[in-house]
Amino acid sequence: MQLADVIGQRQLLGEGMPLRVAFETGRLHSMILWGPPGVGKTTLARLLTQAFDAQFITISAVLGGVKEIREAVDRALAAQAQGRRTVVFVDEVHRFNKSQQDAFLPHVESGLFTFIGATTENPSFEVNSALLSRATVHVLKALDEAELLDLVARGQQALGCPPFSAAAAKRLAAYADGDARRLLNAVDTAAALAPKGAAEIDEAALERALGEQLRRYDKGGEQFYDVISALHKSVRGSDPDAALYWFARMLDGGVDARYISRRLIRMASEDIGLADPRALRLCLDAAETYERLGSPEGELTLAQAVVYLAVAPKSNAVYSAYKTVRALVKQDGSRPVPLHLRNAPTHLMKDLGYGRDYRYAHEHPDGFVAGEQYLPDGLQGQQFYEPVPRGLELRIGERLRDLRQRNADADSDD
Repeated sequence: MQLADVIGQRQLLGEGMPLRVAFETGRLHSMILWGPPGVGKTTLARLLTQAFDAQFITISAVLGGVKEIREAVDRALAAQAQGRRTVVFVDEVHRFNKSQQDAFLPHVESGLFTFIGATTENPSFEVNSALLSRATVHVLKALDEAELLDLVARGQQALGCPPFSAAAAKRLAAYADGDARRLLNAVDTAAALAPKGAAEIDEAALERALGEQLRRYDKGGEQFYDVISALHKSVRGSDPDAALYWFARMLDGGVDARYISRRLIRMASEDIGLADPRALRLCLDAAETYERLGSPEGELTLAQAVVYLAVAPKSNAVYSAYKTVRALVKQDGSRPVPLHLRNAPTHLMKDLGYGRDYRYAHEHPDGFVAGEQYLPDGLQGQQFYEPVPRGLELRIGERLRDLRQRNADADSDD
């Protein structure tokens, strides 16, 4: 396999991009390949090693230990004595423990071997800072539909099976969800079970070959989006039982729990907002816990977030205000900042009136300056945010009404 055979990762392998430059200049560097499963991390590591005629040693951060690292060091020393370079590939590098790293780091620093790590986790959170500082992090992306369809065609040609219909190929691409390994396994299974003498493998044949596995993981289909919609609307409608049901349906359908966690974070801002600001923090904590525990243990924290969001007081006041302001800014002109609000770091700016007559809120009773203008000329008095009478926004609304009344009283006195 050659570099030109790699599908995807144009941001790394395109003309002038980092890994293409490494291939072309012969400058092999230590790196961490970070990306979702099945996007070519191990393949790229092997291709780099092959291009530089280096020795390739694989260590699993999960199964390997200090003993395996010492064996790799001995092999690298032997290769160095013969004038040959070594690449040590560490799979799941985010699971490297302290003793492994202590045994590993000195040899990366000395240049005895080039280190290439692969991880599906954010290395800035999971990889030791000393190791991270000695490696360039390259981000790999999930394959898009066009790239997956290209891979379907290549798999079919390599296997010599009947071609897949356009609909079947798109179904496979949706099923793969950006994962080339998942896609190729499905192509292999479908090809092995294809009817003899068939002109093509259509959706019906694909369904028979992959069965329940394919039906459940209909990520690109209408049902997938319908279930997401049902979960979101059940949360918005404050029905924890229905929300839990649709949450379980999504997991049972093969939806990545990390996708669900992102949707929950969105719901916390869009539908709960300041009525209960704790909801957002709880969803972020649930997402982080899932990243650490994985399935099935981490799913419980997401279920907890689902129930909390469903029973929390609801408000879309900030969401609505933000949309209104965005629409206004988009169609409105660039109104100048009032002079008293402008920064005045130079004498010239001060002479021009920048910052003049600005009243510092902390020097006034209650930390509030009644009647001060903060919006541009022509927009004074505009009110975008209107709290709902629920949850914390009930108190926010009382405070805001008081402040607005004090502003109105100050304006009437002028």
